[in-house]
Amino acid sequence: MERFKDKVALVTGAAQGIGLASAQRLAEEGAIVIGSDLQDSVIDAMRALGGLGVVADMGSQADIQRLFDTAIETYGRIDVLVNNVAVTSPASFLDYPLDEFERVLRINLVSAFSASQRFARELVKRGSGGAIVNMSSINGQVALPNQTAYVTSKGGLNQLTKVMAISLAQYNIRANAIGPGTILTEMSKARVLATEESRNRILSRTPLGRPGEVSEIASVVAFLASEDASYMTGQVVYVEGGRLALNYVVDVPAAA
Repeated sequence: MERFKDKVALVTGAAQGIGLASAQRLAEEGAIVIGSDLQDSVIDAMRALGGLGVVADMGSQADIQRLFDTAIETYGRIDVLVNNVAVTSPASFLDYPLDEFERVLRINLVSAFSASQRFARELVKRGSGGAIVNMSSINGQVALPNQTAYVTSKGGLNQLTKVMAISLAQYNIRANAIGPGTILTEMSKARVLATEESRNRILSRTPLGRPGEVSEIASVVAFLASEDASYMTGQVVYVEGGRLALNYVVDVPAAA
């Protein structure tokens, strides 16, 4: 199945984790993929998919514009934008430095605004529709006490998604978001799933009893970006193993 034949997709934060899995899934379904990341490995990763890797800092407006300039000059168009890049920076609310708060929002939220605006302007100029998929989090709806900036950025991204959806609907540009729960990314393996205690704490709040796979998020990315979701816009789709529906906790089986 090639839902993205002759389409060009741009994925930010594409060197690893959900971003890389999303780029792989879109490429498998026929898309030409452009991936950006601060890590040089994005170049080889995208080349392996037949696409283009660009080293870019999505916290920099100059880099965002260079990324889009490169994509348009190379392929002439972009049809799908996946705003996936994000960082975390834990600290207590009382001690949270303002410059760090601003840095996290610049990367997680402001970059999605700037990239989506440039993307939408290109589509309007070309007179064609397209799809934006923003990578939010369950933490756009619930909160963690030591993730002030991250949680704020994801809540803001949910609202930005809705604003973009209603503003761009007249141009046949759809905008949706995905709110993953705990997914087996490099970050979660090193942090929230690093110990038996932290694993049990997470899984006790996850009715399906396991973390999610990056491929499971990538499949939702592909759906929302495709014509199969042609009547969906302004939605936040939570992919979190039932976590937000759970009031208490569930028993956790012992690790294998």
